[in-house]
Amino acid sequence: MLIEKSTIEISEQFSGFDRYFLRPGSGITGLARDLIDWGAAVAALWEAGGEAWAASLGDRLADPVAAGRRAELEGWLGAVRALPVIPTSVPDFAGPAITVGRPSDATDAERRLIHDRLQALHPWRKGPFDLFGVRIDAEWRSDLKWARVAPHLGSLAGRRVLDVGCGNGYYGWRLCGAGAGVVVGIDPSLRCLAQHLAVARLLRGVSGGSRPFHFLPLALEDLPPGPASFDTVLSMGVIYHRRDPAAHLARLRDLLRPGGQLVLEGLVVEDPATPLLTPGNRYAKMRNVWSIPSPDRLVGWVEGAGFRDARVVDVTPTTVVEQRRTQWMRFESLADFLDAADPSRTVEGHPAPVRAVCVAVR
Repeated sequence: MLIEKSTIEISEQFSGFDRYFLRPGSGITGLARDLIDWGAAVAALWEAGGEAWAASLGDRLADPVAAGRRAELEGWLGAVRALPVIPTSVPDFAGPAITVGRPSDATDAERRLIHDRLQALHPWRKGPFDLFGVRIDAEWRSDLKWARVAPHLGSLAGRRVLDVGCGNGYYGWRLCGAGAGVVVGIDPSLRCLAQHLAVARLLRGVSGGSRPFHFLPLALEDLPPGPASFDTVLSMGVIYHRRDPAAHLARLRDLLRPGGQLVLEGLVVEDPATPLLTPGNRYAKMRNVWSIPSPDRLVGWVEGAGFRDARVVDVTPTTVVEQRRTQWMRFESLADFLDAADPSRTVEGHPAPVRAVCVAVR
């Protein structure tokens, strides 16, 4: 597969965005402006989509937080602000655990504080993280999925990447560790935003300046319409939650420059007699699972959206090694979603989860 190299770099001229972005008000920008480098985040989107994109995003993020969520968000941000900033020379985004600091860099009291403040952001769905010796064993062993995806990414050196539905940012940090020039992650979950900010807060003690990963609490639908020019776009664990997969894929294609790479990951069904599963009310206790295709049908969707060289590069059943309950995610997990008498089926009687990775080129 030929992936052409991007020649665009983030320019220093976009380091200040107050006139476009840091609007006064009770929205997310007002609550978290001391925690997020909003300007750097929007600069990355400016480079990808142009000034119109950057100017319109300020309005979307300055909207007031829903009354029922404001106190919740303020509590999470309070936990983030309570985290100590500890000098360290150790960031590691290349290993299985996103690592900041050594245990010896922090005192016992500081590690207890880190543990307690991070627990206040429970549940942690994606991980693992190792933060000054505090190990976050998240529900998902996301390093296992990364090991299936990474060999098919091609060179990320200097590339501009968009991670759609990025969760708390685990994969964004791994993309940085693999050499990406700049990563923008978008996810509407405010808890995921807080978890990302917690890691970013602890990174403030690392020498060497800022990191090229920017999180914006947005859904794909919040991005302004029109084309952009990302080198790589990831959409992992999203497409089966979309009523219209074709529209989702068309939007992802618009966000890529010609020659850019799509990485699509999601549920598939392997029964040859069922090229498309429509679960109805629930799938493995999940709501809003509209359709689960066979691997061949998934490739057909991608090709139908105008991509080329589409192919499934990995198909792996989900097991309790990869998804399970831990002290960092104490709610129900995969074992509770499967039929106890027949773990090859979900509690609703559907085939148990199998996930596939599909790559393609615009």
